[in-house]
Amino acid sequence: MRTVIQRVKRGSVTVAGELVSEIGHGYVILIGVGHGDGQAQADWLAEKIANLRVFEDEAGKMNRSILDVKGSALVVSQFTLFADAQKGRRPSFINAAPPEEAEPLIRYFAQKLESFGLPVKTGVFRAEMLVEIHNDGPVTIWLEK
Repeated sequence: MRTVIQRVKRGSVTVAGELVSEIGHGYVILIGVGHGDGQAQADWLAEKIANLRVFEDEAGKMNRSILDVKGSALVVSQFTLFADAQKGRRPSFINAAPPEEAEPLIRYFAQKLESFGLPVKTGVFRAEMLVEIHNDGPVTIWLEK
């Protein structure tokens, strides 16, 4: 599994002109599932992300987690994180898991994040989404497991 975590002031997902998910400060998490990924990878990523210390403390140091600052997460499926553009001009997505494998694992990942006490919203799987990200910092972290 691959994730791009962006610390945000706010984030949202719109589908067909309709707002479907919105958060205030926290993370927008773009997540892709590769072949062979399973619950062990989702568990590791959820725990790591819930406890990742990238929010500032009183001294301005990145020393607080999203749980500490009572933030929220917006989880958005992003199979293009598995794009391979080494050959030619059009990326291959052969390394991305098929939707019927990826969707339940992404749902599981979101539920795992919620189990830490983190409010979680999601995008719409397989939809054309307009994702609005107001990156704070900017802070962008890439994690893979």
